[in-house]
Amino acid sequence: MHQPLAKRIWDAIAEPFDGWLMAFLGGVFMLSLLVLYSASNQSWYKIDNKLVYTLLSLVVMWVLAKARPQAVMNFAPPLYAVGVLLLIGVELFGVIVNGSQRWLSLGIVRIQPSEIMKIALPMMLAWYFQKYETTLNWRHYIVAALLIAVPGVLVLKQPDLGTAVLIMGAGFFVLFFAGLSWKVIIGGLVAFAASLPVVWNMMHDYQRRRVLTLLDPMQDPLGDGYHIIQSMIAIGSGGPWGKGWLNGSQTHLDYIPERTTDFIFAVYSEEFGLLGNLTLLVLYLCIISRGMLITARAQTLYGRLLAGAITLSFFVYAFVNMGMVAGILPVVGVPLPFMSYGGTATVSLAVALGMLMSIGNRKR
Repeated sequence: MHQPLAKRIWDAIAEPFDGWLMAFLGGVFMLSLLVLYSASNQSWYKIDNKLVYTLLSLVVMWVLAKARPQAVMNFAPPLYAVGVLLLIGVELFGVIVNGSQRWLSLGIVRIQPSEIMKIALPMMLAWYFQKYETTLNWRHYIVAALLIAVPGVLVLKQPDLGTAVLIMGAGFFVLFFAGLSWKVIIGGLVAFAASLPVVWNMMHDYQRRRVLTLLDPMQDPLGDGYHIIQSMIAIGSGGPWGKGWLNGSQTHLDYIPERTTDFIFAVYSEEFGLLGNLTLLVLYLCIISRGMLITARAQTLYGRLLAGAITLSFFVYAFVNMGMVAGILPVVGVPLPFMSYGGTATVSLAVALGMLMSIGNRKR
């Protein structure tokens, strides 16, 4: 007996999606609509934009989830090369906005090439290790480190410390899953700690101020410390249950800056309290756990490395954003995954999760 047409269409649409991941993402999405509506002073304009970008993200996710990982893998070297060339283009011809040279104008559109590298770098490294899977030795790890350093240095020069950390972190996760020795990891951490005085001298003035502000935001309560102080007040005033949806005083009296983007977690915490935070954390942990399960079940080295890097990068996104809003990490431009308003970040995360689902689908 033939199935109804509507059911066949639905099955064709839903088939490539990972049901568990989509359920957890759906929960985050519903929370994001509630908090964005409040944070934007009940503006339907931003809700409409978020819905449009979410629909676009679902289409991108579906296409990539449907694709074979080995087919997508072939695009890794050219995508990495294009990303590096665009970063060099930013260095030479980039558009300066608010003192940072991070964008490249292509006439009708302006792009931020560093966003491309967030997925191009782990893809490239996973492709590289897959290629030399049977002959891996220490030389391959050195080459991989150079592949990480090139885009990392170019992004640091823009300057964009937050994005550089995310890009190099994604690269490191590939090395970790590829079997990088713990001795090398610990040695690297010791070397980094020893180099901190040099790193401090190389940092820009605004980056140093962010670190000092983290240690004592009250040194400049109306300047560099303002963001952290107001977000911490909002989080603390939420209490166990929150002040209630649309009732956040810090939010609606305009004390929280960037409240629809980087600091949306402060709005959420004030209105939904500790209970709301625990709900969001559980959803994020479920997404990460599902990603790690897909990583463990991956059929190829490429799949395992890329899935692991995507999953841990998602964790870093959430941890860094929540950490900076809570005042335990310096303020950097890292959005809260699928909660913050912004199309570019949403689509780039959808690309990564689409690839993750594609890897998970190969076990069938």
